[in-house]
Amino acid sequence: MILLFLQLFWTFFLIGLFGFGGGYAMISMIQGEVVGHYHWMTMGQFTDIVAVSQSTPGPIGINSATYVGYTSLVNAGYEPCWGILGSFIATFAVVLPSFILMLLVSKFLLKHRNDPAVESVFSGLRPAVVGLILAAALLLMNSENFSSMSENPWRFCLSILLFCFAFIGQKVYRLGPILIIMLCGLAGIILGL
Repeated sequence: MILLFLQLFWTFFLIGLFGFGGGYAMISMIQGEVVGHYHWMTMGQFTDIVAVSQSTPGPIGINSATYVGYTSLVNAGYEPCWGILGSFIATFAVVLPSFILMLLVSKFLLKHRNDPAVESVFSGLRPAVVGLILAAALLLMNSENFSSMSENPWRFCLSILLFCFAFIGQKVYRLGPILIIMLCGLAGIILGL
């Protein structure tokens, strides 16, 4: 169990350290570690965690760390009370690098924020952040979220329609994300997805 706690801490510490671009950019990193590398959960469980993390208040990266910390211990066969400790460890670990870096870097950035070298670093990071967010979106476009035509054509078609509704609602009609999440969740309940 102690090894699992240490792995949780180290994994989320590194994700927090290298997760430039916020929570959405961290999703692909979290998925790669908890599903692909450590096999702490299935892709279906991870997809559920992402959905719940988006629907609850707070940053998605921190919410995901909290849920992964709990689920990984419960999936390993430990009691839920240990899962709560896992949640705390993962959440603390993902926040710690940002806290430390902000303390160390804040004085430097305030002093050198108009320096061309600093501006160049941030100009280089922007495309990387967009790429990480796109990678997270592509990772979530799988059969766990959309089903497949051969497996369940009804669910697949409804999933595509909800995806298009959410995209068009946000891009064209400027609907707020909270309204879109509530409407899509309601449609999922009504249509039995």
